[in-house]
Amino acid sequence: MLGLNTKDTTLLIVVAVLALGAPFILNPFPEASSLAQFNAGYPDLMQRFAIFGIFAIGFNILFGLTGYLSFGHAAFLGVGSYSAVWMFKLLGMNVLPAIALSIIVAGLFALLIGYISLRRSGIYFSILTLAFAQMSFNLAYSVLTPITNGETGLQLTLNDPRIFGQSATSDGGIPVTNLLPGFEMRETFTWEIGPWLFQFNTGYYLCAAFLLLAFYLSVRIFRSPFGLMLRAVKSNQQRMHYTGLNTRPYTLAAFVISGMYAGLAGGLLASMDPLAGAERMQWTASGEVVLMTILGGAGTLIGPVLGAGFIKYFENIFSKINDSVLHGWFGFMPDGMENAIIFVSHFFVGKSWHLTLGLLFMLVVTFLPGGLVEGGQRIGRLFRRKPAKDSKSADVKPAE
Repeated sequence: MLGLNTKDTTLLIVVAVLALGAPFILNPFPEASSLAQFNAGYPDLMQRFAIFGIFAIGFNILFGLTGYLSFGHAAFLGVGSYSAVWMFKLLGMNVLPAIALSIIVAGLFALLIGYISLRRSGIYFSILTLAFAQMSFNLAYSVLTPITNGETGLQLTLNDPRIFGQSATSDGGIPVTNLLPGFEMRETFTWEIGPWLFQFNTGYYLCAAFLLLAFYLSVRIFRSPFGLMLRAVKSNQQRMHYTGLNTRPYTLAAFVISGMYAGLAGGLLASMDPLAGAERMQWTASGEVVLMTILGGAGTLIGPVLGAGFIKYFENIFSKINDSVLHGWFGFMPDGMENAIIFVSHFFVGKSWHLTLGLLFMLVVTFLPGGLVEGGQRIGRLFRRKPAKDSKSADVKPAE
């Protein structure tokens, strides 16, 4: 199917079911339940799951296949966002041209940075990409303010020309992004089934469609001769040099493809919320995608998607657990015990959610070096029936 083997086709179907059924899967608890705090099936968060899944898939093509660890991929995410917003300001509110421009500009930017950075390998390559990312952040924040609008960020205004679209709506507001006339990115259909509430958002399903396309392309890259060459680079690049093979074109191609994935993610971020700021280019954003990939399973196909979803879930769900939520959970306890539990919980939720994520990351790296994918494989082996071993010597024929 689609040029994939049975195993990869099954994996693609699993990702498709998770992406298309996310409004149901991420809303397991009734709306009025105290556990509804853990529901994640609202449009903004689902969009982030898909967008950062794309970002991590692209990073995995570079890091997972070649072993080159980049700390500057947020620069391509930011460039993609800026390109998309400029397209909205100048051309119109259709998201497809904006996304296309984001991919192209990010790819060209990645070609420039990769051409220089890939002259070195190992830690020196990582430091070079980090330096380029920080330079890009500072340029966007304080130098290229006519293009980036500095610390305020690039936003849409009523004075934008928008050659092929309306400069303002009928009520004098700024137009919203759309796929086609009548398909606005913010449009959401709500479906109530008893105490459950499910939301189906146009913008999310556009992101989900791009996620499936990005995942499919990554599978084809992994299984192609090009992907095999990248694995050889990761295995022993020096030996390949001794054979007379120039590996730089392959690593540069992987770097550019990875940068284009990041540009796509940046364009989708701007398409969902037409705002681009320099904070998307900070080194912390680059470190986040590294964590996503390692946590999910570097070098695996579905690992980066799982890692992105895991981190974004903690960032958006656990960070919103405040005192009122905790008092609602533990209000049945005696006052002294309730206050003690809430005091301890403060170190793991709310503003301290990073501690919980850090502890989980340490546990995964220590006990599951292959990430969440390895954890899933271990669980699968527990339920898999082992073949029975026949110990009867009569069944073993002696050698003649």
